[in-house]
Amino acid sequence: MALSPQSIRNNVQIKMNGEYVRKEIVINLSLGWNEKQVSYFKKMIQQGGALKINGDKFEIEIKESIVNSRGDKDGGIITIPGVDERF
Repeated sequence: MALSPQSIRNNVQIKMNGEYVRKEIVINLSLGWNEKQVSYFKKMIQQGGALKINGDKFEIEIKESIVNSRGDKDGGIITIPGVDERF
């Protein structure tokens, strides 16, 4: 059982042995993995971190983006000029 293209999202960056790789390369490598390794890799894709499978060291970074329900980037906290004190 290999990884599917949908299992690796756009906000995930994967380093293999110190170099960034595209998801197609990881999917091709996953053809030789057993189900336990694929399951572990999927969990790591969700949370990020480092792991080693079949001698290849993977570092997974997740780029977090805060979006609202419409998928737009959050504007942050709006500050009102002249209002510095709470009371």
